[in-house]
Amino acid sequence: MGTIAVHEFIALDGVYEDPSWTFGYGFDPKMGETLGAITSASKAILLGRTTFEMFAPAWSTRTVEDDPGAPFFNDTTKYVVGAREPQVEWANSIRLGAYDPEVIRNLKNEVDGSIYVSGSGTLVRALLADGLVDDLHLFVYPIALGKGKRLWGDGVDATELALEEHEVYANGVVHLGYGPAEA
Repeated sequence: MGTIAVHEFIALDGVYEDPSWTFGYGFDPKMGETLGAITSASKAILLGRTTFEMFAPAWSTRTVEDDPGAPFFNDTTKYVVGAREPQVEWANSIRLGAYDPEVIRNLKNEVDGSIYVSGSGTLVRALLADGLVDDLHLFVYPIALGKGKRLWGDGVDATELALEEHEVYANGVVHLGYGPAEA
């Protein structure tokens, strides 16, 4: 049975939207090592339609010379969740349709290994609400943005998690790795 490993870049106040605000902090090589460990354990990618449409043009033309993560994003099977058909194409992609927790449970049963999720905030909120996230990797940036979509917004049910790992990087970003809280 597979697991779902989510990776998010977020601000102190939980904003994940349009992570261009992260650029000013640079990318600590140790962050790359952490992300590399997450992706190297993954056998599939699960994305919401909007994130898929942003990732496809950004990654589909990259080579390993451009970015060591390019083969993972381009060669790995990508599953896309969304009520509407994506407006872009990308090799090795399968559309799952509108979010359905049973479809995701079946996907977890079919994939032998980790399923990587990046961004895709709407999808991630649904996965968390349905108890489908096995590993949540938050890369928390030392800034409170004050506006933008938050990973946990108002009216969301409480989500209990268990801290499994943490690391502080030289650029001030903190990696917090969570798993489900013990029942």
